[in-house]
Amino acid sequence: MLPRIEVAERPGVGLDGAVRPSEDVVVVLPNAVVLLDGATALDPALPSGGWFASRLAGELAGRLVGYPDADIADLLAAAIKAVARDHGLVPGESPSSTVALLRWNDRVVEGLVLADSPIVAFTDGGPAPLVDGRLAAMPRGVGYRDRLASGAGYGDDHLVALRDAATSMSRRRNIDGGFWVAEADPDAAHYAERATWPRAGLTTVLMASDGVSCGVDTYGVFADWTAVRDLAMAQGPEAVLDRVRAAENEDPNGTRWPRPKPHDDQAMVVADFTR
Repeated sequence: MLPRIEVAERPGVGLDGAVRPSEDVVVVLPNAVVLLDGATALDPALPSGGWFASRLAGELAGRLVGYPDADIADLLAAAIKAVARDHGLVPGESPSSTVALLRWNDRVVEGLVLADSPIVAFTDGGPAPLVDGRLAAMPRGVGYRDRLASGAGYGDDHLVALRDAATSMSRRRNIDGGFWVAEADPDAAHYAERATWPRAGLTTVLMASDGVSCGVDTYGVFADWTAVRDLAMAQGPEAVLDRVRAAENEDPNGTRWPRPKPHDDQAMVVADFTR
């Protein structure tokens, strides 16, 4: 029997503060759900993170349906390779995306996370987060976050500081001791965090882009993932997005919670396995 899947999505704003199409991508398949969060491109010469996420989602979806028993990291690697090949992408000089992948059959449920889009599985023993914390562990240094915390706000100087931070962070992308993300290097897929749960013991699984998980990890508007699950099950996942966006509206200049943009794209999936 298929789980009941609910999806909530909402665009954030671009670096200019204007609303634009979301760069998060969610694909629901008969045996899987894919959630991708395309990274905002700071180099205008590059395609957008949303462009990359959309193409990666298409390649990955076909493989998940066509090869239901294949290793999910191998499928992700093949999808990355196909996008890079077809569009002439070069490792280290290409757009990128996080990956959260959930796949199930009658016996087990598998999860794969690459970069900061977590999956949280709920069993009889409580929440079991599947998190890739390597990006969050990278040293940040002095930069745009300190500017925002001081009250400098968003604007041209913020963009300069943000580009400096992105340049520094790009040197740590997809290398040992750094962090891993879907880009143009297929090997990144095999550095993903993974977990497998017996299907019989699962109740609910949450998937989220960081525009939603920040409500737990950064803003603290939710005490924990159980509170997120409870609100989503009672009022729907849109209510979770509303709560996070309301917190951001109370901090429009990023002083309390320094962040690249006032509002990030939001995507959330709730999979109910109790059916």
